[in-house]
Amino acid sequence: MGLIRRASSFCPTPPPLCFLKLFGAKTGGFGGFGTTSTTAGSAFSFSAPTNTGTTGLFGGTQNKGFGFGTGFGTTTGTSTGLGTGLGTGLGFGGFNTQQQQQQTTLGGLFSQPAQAPTQSNQLINTASALSAPTLLGDERDAILAKWNQLQAFWGTGKGYFNNNIPPVEFTQENPFCRFKAVGYSCMPSNKDEDGLVVLVFNKKETEIRSQQQQLVESLHKVLGGNQTLTVNVEGTKTLPDDQTEVVIYVVERSPNGTSRRVPATTLYAHFEQANIKTQLQQLGVTLSMTRTELSPAQIKQLLQNPPAGVDPIIWEQAKVDNPDSEKLIPVPMVGFKELLRRLKVQDQMTKQHQTRLDIISEDISELQKNQTTSVAKIAQYKRKLMDLSHRTLQVLIKQEIQRKSGYAIQADEEQLRVQLDTIQGELNAPTQFKGRLNELMSQIRMQNHFGAVRSEERYYIDADLLREIKQHLKQQQEGLSHLISIIKDDLEDIKLVEHGLNETIHIRGGVFS
Repeated sequence: MGLIRRASSFCPTPPPLCFLKLFGAKTGGFGGFGTTSTTAGSAFSFSAPTNTGTTGLFGGTQNKGFGFGTGFGTTTGTSTGLGTGLGTGLGFGGFNTQQQQQQTTLGGLFSQPAQAPTQSNQLINTASALSAPTLLGDERDAILAKWNQLQAFWGTGKGYFNNNIPPVEFTQENPFCRFKAVGYSCMPSNKDEDGLVVLVFNKKETEIRSQQQQLVESLHKVLGGNQTLTVNVEGTKTLPDDQTEVVIYVVERSPNGTSRRVPATTLYAHFEQANIKTQLQQLGVTLSMTRTELSPAQIKQLLQNPPAGVDPIIWEQAKVDNPDSEKLIPVPMVGFKELLRRLKVQDQMTKQHQTRLDIISEDISELQKNQTTSVAKIAQYKRKLMDLSHRTLQVLIKQEIQRKSGYAIQADEEQLRVQLDTIQGELNAPTQFKGRLNELMSQIRMQNHFGAVRSEERYYIDADLLREIKQHLKQQQEGLSHLISIIKDDLEDIKLVEHGLNETIHIRGGVFS
């Protein structure tokens, strides 16, 4: 990151089109701000973005990128096939290899980049374009030299310096590019015998998980549908840009009942065949690679040879600053695309860690609840045990009394009775334990009394709350008074009605008589 911050001073705002017209060339004649496109490097390799074309992660393609070359050696020999030629000749019929000379490529990370025969001429041309171009033959060549330097600092564009020689292509891998930094990546720890192969799908993780069985069946068909082979999914992981990493391994069963995992390099070599690669692309696979550990020789060669375009001093400092040289390895980062890619990967991992922490937090909460329940049950069982112990002791006492009924007191029993009487006397002595116990009891009562008095003194009601209570009680009192008056009025009305009814009955009785 420090390298990228320091490089900002070399990157002013791109000049207008009139600046290009100073050289008498058409607009865009110098490639502007880069005519070469770059593709981001793989999230699972130690190489950085490379130029147009394939990333060259697995050997076989030329890698001019700022990385670690195209392979730790080259892969030669005949291609392997399923059924008769995809194994290592260990007696399993499904994966028997033909004669071939194949070296572990490990994603094309560790060989030196392919060098053109005219490398010295390219260096001379680059130096001429940056320091002494002779394109126009006047003072404008000095401006052109500065423009070429800016393009070299940016890592994009073309450097024109001579009418008779093609321009120099400036890429982010050139040693003058300022947008470079060194980070660290975790080294894989799996062996080739584990057979782990990584497939990157251009699909979301939820979609992969919902169709995992169909995916396994499709991969089995890609392997030829051999009944002795079984495809297993080791794990899945979400990647940025709605991609998903799926780690698989293939188990091969022999006729005698034994089984083994197909080596990762063998399985990867099969996936890299042209027809098989096309089938994987139809399934949505954008990248495949082995997940195997690096040998000490590979690690030594990687650390001893700085990647293309990286200052050896910076590379040595990166090795010194490695926080864990046993697990981490320095990785170059070239350009903002690679920095953005690593930032997305880091953000994705942060989300996964946060999700895992949330799950752990929920588990801890559940364990705390279970602990509280267990503590309560233990206390309950202790009380129950104490109660049962007392009941058992009472039963033993009654049984012993019945068993000793009619027998005279024995000598040991008499001795025990004397000891108990002595202890009882000591407890009842005023100056001994009983007096102290009485004193403690009196102090406890006094403290309880003072505590109750203090609590009463500290108790008070807020004035507003007291006013509201009075108002509420007053309203209730008024309501009760009004209700009483209504009841009294109703009673008087009932009496009048009753009196009128009695008079009517007397009058009717006199008329009938």
